[in-house]
Amino acid sequence: MELSDPVLRHLREVVDLPDLAGTRYQLEEEIGCGGLGVVYAARDTQLDRRVALKVMDAQWAGEARLIARLEHPGIVPVYETGALPDGRAFYAMKLVAGARADRYVEGNPPLGERLRVVQRVGEALAYAHSCGVLHRDLKPQNVMVGPFGEVYVMDWGVEGVAGTPAFRAPETSLDQRSDVYALGAFVRFVLPGDAPPALGAIAAKAMSERPKNRYPDVSEVLREIERFQDGLAVEAYAESPWQRVRRFARRNEVLLWLLAAYAGVKFLLFFVRGA
Repeated sequence: MELSDPVLRHLREVVDLPDLAGTRYQLEEEIGCGGLGVVYAARDTQLDRRVALKVMDAQWAGEARLIARLEHPGIVPVYETGALPDGRAFYAMKLVAGARADRYVEGNPPLGERLRVVQRVGEALAYAHSCGVLHRDLKPQNVMVGPFGEVYVMDWGVEGVAGTPAFRAPETSLDQRSDVYALGAFVRFVLPGDAPPALGAIAAKAMSERPKNRYPDVSEVLREIERFQDGLAVEAYAESPWQRVRRFARRNEVLLWLLAAYAGVKFLLFFVRGA
């Protein structure tokens, strides 16, 4: 008897479901699937809380140990690691509520909020680099934006992970500047279509084909964005004289209004006295 495609798919799913016997977790539902494994929502029966449970082949078990080394507000904490009866590895982590960054930008948030997300992602990356850890697969699908402004960088890659083509640096030997490239691609992705050209220039420099032409580290990308937000010149963008004047006027708008008011009052007094 031949089985229909839906039945075959269901059987495969049942076979692939993790056997959590002997663990403290009860399986609830699948919530995500990536290159290294499948993520399920589960209940921790000892602490009576919901967690995210990532199940992967044993060869990728090092991912859990890698993430567990990173203690940062923008990196999801790992609670426990272990092995399943079928030999696969798992780790339990905080279950993050919110939306992936690619879905977050579909809601058309203001530019300031988009840059805040970039800032939080960059801070997590910079911290990881200070610990000698690369992400290797930064992309919008691996960033979660919570309902109260939380931003988490997820799915840290391990050596041997190829990454996602649109966000992957062209070189084969990866280092911190490879993550700089991915951050530039992330910036380009989250920017709205009418974003100021200076921000586009920052993303373009971070994504330079040659690593030596990129920013030296993630922190310098963030400093460039901060300069833009503070109304200062951005090194990656060559302004015209008229753009410099406009930027100066925006940054010193209050002062210019005060000077204009002062000049107006002086003129009015001169006119009254001369009348």
